[in-house]
Amino acid sequence: MPLQRICLVAVVFLLVCADQLFAGEWIEGRVTHVRDVDTIEVNDLPVRLNGVDGPELDERGGRAAKRWMQKLILRKPVKCWLNGDNTYDRWVGTCYAASDKDIGALAIAAGHARDCPRYSGGKYAEFETDESLRLPSHSYCR
Repeated sequence: MPLQRICLVAVVFLLVCADQLFAGEWIEGRVTHVRDVDTIEVNDLPVRLNGVDGPELDERGGRAAKRWMQKLILRKPVKCWLNGDNTYDRWVGTCYAASDKDIGALAIAAGHARDCPRYSGGKYAEFETDESLRLPSHSYCR
């Protein structure tokens, strides 16, 4: 088998298996970057907080929410349970601060994000506040 064909088979295999690479896996590390209130990077691995609907940076509250999240966890240890889903370049998971508190629940309770019931199953509805309910709700959460 020519080397090019072997390489092609290997690449296809890796692409097919990549979605399962972090399925049902715990990762732990320091937050190396906060993209916005619902996307962080743990040891440079992008993680989208499952079931959390945060404003984009160009939407009302987006920049304040990012600053809040940076103060909460940037360069601090976290652990995340990755569910195996991947959206764009991000793994999807639920992340916990060193105190074992759910970071998504903290963001919603602080008024910087909303529950995204389509993905959370309503898990974060109890944390929503009047302030969080004034944030934009994205259509993908309905």
